[in-house]
Amino acid sequence: MTYVPKGSAADGPYALSIDPERAGWTYSQLRVVEIGPGGRHSFATGGSEWIVLPLTGGCTVQTADGIIELLGRESVFSGVSDFAYVPRDARIQIASGAGGRFALAGAKCERRLPARYGSAPEVPVESRGAGGCTREVRNFASADAFACDRLIAVEVITPGGNWSSYPPHKHDEHRPGIEAELEEIYYFEIEARGGREGIGYQRVFPSRAGGTDVLAEVRSGDAVLVPDGWHGPSVAQPGHAMYYLNVMAGPGEEREWRICFHPDHTEGYR
Repeated sequence: MTYVPKGSAADGPYALSIDPERAGWTYSQLRVVEIGPGGRHSFATGGSEWIVLPLTGGCTVQTADGIIELLGRESVFSGVSDFAYVPRDARIQIASGAGGRFALAGAKCERRLPARYGSAPEVPVESRGAGGCTREVRNFASADAFACDRLIAVEVITPGGNWSSYPPHKHDEHRPGIEAELEEIYYFEIEARGGREGIGYQRVFPSRAGGTDVLAEVRSGDAVLVPDGWHGPSVAQPGHAMYYLNVMAGPGEEREWRICFHPDHTEGYR
């Protein structure tokens, strides 16, 4: 399973539920839960660390150590959101007065770190690329921005008509100082215009014989799994901005994002 259309990985309260068993790997996982006005959702973190990230709406996140209040946002296209980190081996309750949709980005881990609040104004935001490959990267839980045990997560906004995740790159080998082995999930939302939903495209192609090979037309709520291979570009339909949430984790002793660019593509649009 590499391309995951909306609804195909629903499970109970989750509109999307990708765990290591379903993905066929070891660490990375993602859930999306929709909570109605005045609703609540509880879950056990098990052997994984998680970040509760509002996609729409706000919520409170209750842990054994107290309550974290998240203001959230109107939509993923309206700006950066605050978020909550919750540790492994805990019981968590999410409650939302007005309702909303929330991503739970997770990774199997060893250390139990404390629950913490992530402030929206403290999220590093960068403009990456140039020309038609310009995009906005929100490094809310990148390896150098927020402490986790194994989890790495960022958001990307690609303007309509632009390419992102370009040049194609990979992170499927452990090469110290050069490349880190990371399992990756892309979760997509496409901006609607004039009542019409947009589309995007995601490419993953082999870095070795028999590797992952997919070209997926993606819509809001879809996901693409990247267990290996060169991935990119991510292409947004003209007139419709594209959002994706990247969730990554791997076996390395160091939590780091090290990638290798495809040698046949220009490096001028990173």
